[in-house]
Amino acid sequence: MGRLKQKGKAGAAKAYMTRSVAVKKLQCSLADFRRLCILKGIFPREPRNKKKANKGSTAPTSFYYTKDIAYLAHEPVLNKLREHKAFAKKISRALGRGDCSIAKNLEDNKPTYQLDHIIKERYPTFIDAVRDIDDALCMIFLFASLPSNDRVSPSLIANCSRLAAEWELYVMHSRSLRKVFLSIKGIYYQAEIVDQDVTWLVPYQFTQNIPSDVDVRVMLTFLELYQTQLGFVFFKLYTDAGFVYPPPLDTNRDETGAGIGAFNVRTVEKDIMPASKRENSTKKASTKEVRQAIKNIAAGSSPTAQDVNMDSVDACKTTEADEEFVPHTSAADVDTVASLPTLQSLSATPKFAPTSLFLPYTFFLSRETSRPAFEFLVRSFGGRVGWPASSGSGSPIAETDDSITHVIIDRPVVARLDESPEEKERRRRRKYVQPQWVVDCINAGKILIEGLYAQGVTLPPHLSPFGDKLGAYDPTAGLSQLEASAEEVPDSEGEPVSEDEPRDNATDSIDAVSIIPNDAESLRAAELAAEVSGVEYGTFEQEIQRLHKKQKQTAKSLERDEEEEDMGKMLLSNKKRKLYERMKYGEKKRAAERENLVDKRNKIEREKSRRVKS
Repeated sequence: MGRLKQKGKAGAAKAYMTRSVAVKKLQCSLADFRRLCILKGIFPREPRNKKKANKGSTAPTSFYYTKDIAYLAHEPVLNKLREHKAFAKKISRALGRGDCSIAKNLEDNKPTYQLDHIIKERYPTFIDAVRDIDDALCMIFLFASLPSNDRVSPSLIANCSRLAAEWELYVMHSRSLRKVFLSIKGIYYQAEIVDQDVTWLVPYQFTQNIPSDVDVRVMLTFLELYQTQLGFVFFKLYTDAGFVYPPPLDTNRDETGAGIGAFNVRTVEKDIMPASKRENSTKKASTKEVRQAIKNIAAGSSPTAQDVNMDSVDACKTTEADEEFVPHTSAADVDTVASLPTLQSLSATPKFAPTSLFLPYTFFLSRETSRPAFEFLVRSFGGRVGWPASSGSGSPIAETDDSITHVIIDRPVVARLDESPEEKERRRRRKYVQPQWVVDCINAGKILIEGLYAQGVTLPPHLSPFGDKLGAYDPTAGLSQLEASAEEVPDSEGEPVSEDEPRDNATDSIDAVSIIPNDAESLRAAELAAEVSGVEYGTFEQEIQRLHKKQKQTAKSLERDEEEEDMGKMLLSNKKRKLYERMKYGEKKRAAERENLVDKRNKIEREKSRRVKS
């Protein structure tokens, strides 16, 4: 006889657990449970049958996997949260009794926890951590621009500002920035880090307020995790690039508003052995030599003996670190040589070409432009930048410097009557452009014409560089290119109809008026257009017959395609068929949006041509 199944102890009822049951099982508060779920990356699940998962109840509730809750029960942070709860009770009791000394001792021994093990669990490899830093960077830059209050401490904002500056420093020195877009929400940046596209949003420098209806506790929990994650990632990026982490901060320059310039990026000093010592230190050191080297260090022996012994000890490590892959010929095919990519060969590959876009130019920022944003943009592409003293200290270039080639200005042109000859000559040599010119040059990958972005000129449209989907609407393309990129209509034999055939006046007159099949009004309009253009009636009838034949062929091909599509959908499973229908729905929606934009473009061009003719 088989084992009897009890109701509510097998299947979905065992695999899922409600939130209230999970809180009771973990013996923690709801706030601590939410905190643990955020830190460990556990989120609610949706069972197929809620009634079975909730043991017959239909009340709305949140479900979690039972295995996830069992995973949380062994979390060290949970024990620390319990200790903190006991600590809060003890210190409140001591303060209520007036025992200040006991309260001080309790405060000094306050329980704390670290999230290092959680970062290692959630991101086993460095690439995984880099792929998931988009949200972390957005949160860091958001809190760096917020004011401090009773919920957000000043030390937290200072730490976020430091992390934001460290990220911008690395992007500038590694020349990793690729795309920029000035949107309503803020400035979107995209950098290429370890062959991964990292996109983040930086808010504008306006006065920010923390809304009262926002749950700041949840955001602070995410921020706590993100700070630890970025600390790991930044340390790895800086050390791989040969920089010292964290970069030293000059407090005097930071107090005067130097911004990123208050940080000093220093390279790690590596002691390189001479060639003679490297040749003599090829053999491995014995245990006896290692012990003797330790005794000499403890006894404070001469530096020469210490250097020789330690060189022999570190010989094995240096040879292993500098070892390069040696290709060997295959036994089966002697002519071919094995070629595997190594870390040294990948690092030696050429970088993205436009990273030195602003290298030959020197920029000066006017006081009304955003100095942190455009300093970051210009320096990320090799340019030199300066700013007035009112925007902060630490400017390497004065306003009267003769090396300035471009002035980024965002105010209307004003006539200067009391301008000296030197200032006139300086203004003649420089090019005054609006801030959008810098961003459009970066997205285009080349230096654009400054005249279109001159001071006081109406700017061209600022287009997003992130809309690079296949078949998407391109505002920069002409109408002929947009029409040519449309799908070709196949004929009855399955071959596309060529659009390069010679066209006469009759074809132009028919195409000028959209003809609807079996519609006398559209046919009459096309006949009048052909008569105005001087086309004979026989030729016009031949073109009408050809057009009707083409429409019939198109309708037949569409019907045949629909039948083949229906037959193919019948062979799919229910899940795959729904997925296919969602894909087709998305394609039709994007095609409709593209046609709508093209139609609007056509109307605008027609209105412009009418105004020019009138």
